[in-house]
Amino acid sequence: MKTTVWLNLILAAIFCISSVDYAVGGTVTFGSGANTFNIDFVPIGNPGNPADTTGNPNPAGSVAKAFLMGQNEISEDMNNKANTLGGLFLTKDSRGANKPASNITWNEAARFVNFLNTSSGFPKAYKFALNPGDAGYTANAQANQNIVEWAVSDPGFDANNHYRNSLAAFWLPSADEWYKAAYYDPTTGTYFDYATGSNTAPANVDNGTAAGTAVYERPSQQGPADITDAGGLSPYGTMAQDGNVFEWTESDLTQPNGPVTDNRILRGGYWGSIAGHLNSSTLFNNAPTVGDSIRGFRVATNVPEPSAAMLIAMSTLGLFWRRTTR
Repeated sequence: MKTTVWLNLILAAIFCISSVDYAVGGTVTFGSGANTFNIDFVPIGNPGNPADTTGNPNPAGSVAKAFLMGQNEISEDMNNKANTLGGLFLTKDSRGANKPASNITWNEAARFVNFLNTSSGFPKAYKFALNPGDAGYTANAQANQNIVEWAVSDPGFDANNHYRNSLAAFWLPSADEWYKAAYYDPTTGTYFDYATGSNTAPANVDNGTAAGTAVYERPSQQGPADITDAGGLSPYGTMAQDGNVFEWTESDLTQPNGPVTDNRILRGGYWGSIAGHLNSSTLFNNAPTVGDSIRGFRVATNVPEPSAAMLIAMSTLGLFWRRTTR
């Protein structure tokens, strides 16, 4: 009886660490109770893919490691629930629960990502001098709310990216990660001009999920579509990297990421954009403290190596097995 109980506990520790299949993507749940929300992720494989030399920046899109990209933009509902649980005080528009969380600055998007990490037991991705609960904290607006670079002495410091802590599980996609998820076709190993797997501009629609469509160039439309009803998919399976709302990326215009006050890259266009704003040759940038109603974001996560919890559980199982078989 004792053997069965111990084996069950150990096996549970091994196999219940994650609900996500990192080969095919999946759903990650955050929050609790009435403030629970889910983010769907799709796998971006083909590590070490070649860079594109026809877009902007040039080169762009080569990523050394596999990762997962949020299939959709972050919604108002997700933002609201993170605000409630994390005391974040992030701003946003109020168009509806399933609309993208727009009117959000880069700094606020980074704080949302930090909440995903800390509420899941991981280190923060981005380092701020002031955090929720600290005296003088505001989510954005003031210059002293910008991130600070991780120091060499900080656990998780990455010499190639002073913005992002390498031990974090969730982050804002870098310019290369965003570009690859949008424009790279893993089947043919080529890049397309648009995030619908085509060099032809997508058909412009108000909403829907038909292949080869995107929510853009709709001057009569007063806002974006719901995050799950915002056009056809990229070759990797992401939605609305063309149109709906512009999306913040983690990166500034220099590599590795430099001064924390640098402008950050925005991509993808919005519901009122012309086709050229969606093209892989077009990027925009703005200060991390600036937000407006046409900007949103999505998040990325990593394909984890075996966790410490799993290794400990496996070691314990082996020790227990040796003891019981003697």
